[in-house]
Amino acid sequence: MPTCAAKSLKVTARQAADRPVGTGTGAAVVTFTNVSARSCVLKGHASVAGAGNGSPEHNSPLAVTPVGPAVPVTVTPGGRAWVKLTFVQVQGEADGYCVSGADPSVYPTIVVGLPGSGAHQVALDDGLFAECDDTVTVTAVAAAKP
Repeated sequence: MPTCAAKSLKVTARQAADRPVGTGTGAAVVTFTNVSARSCVLKGHASVAGAGNGSPEHNSPLAVTPVGPAVPVTVTPGGRAWVKLTFVQVQGEADGYCVSGADPSVYPTIVVGLPGSGAHQVALDDGLFAECDDTVTVTAVAAAKP
């Protein structure tokens, strides 16, 4: 079965219900919906970059720590697959701070890429992406919503 092409996917993101304590995004669930008329396969761990000024041309790649085995997930027409992104959480109020002493980063959108399935610029449907230390933990593509 073919890998899902970028144009066959609609990508959305929302804050995860289960996320680290703090004031930043903490964790987000990214949904890949197959909008084509054919089943296709997604597999692997996503690459993630903050889109600087909301523009993919000014991406800030994040260091990815992959979690879980990468197994092929068949996505039927209208079907979905998911990945969960967990960020180093921003602490405190207002602008917040990073425990490490780094400056927090806030992105209106991020660019999520999957092997063979293109890169997709996506905004949270309920806020902005806020993170510390330019690192993210990424689950493998899954057939069940995390």
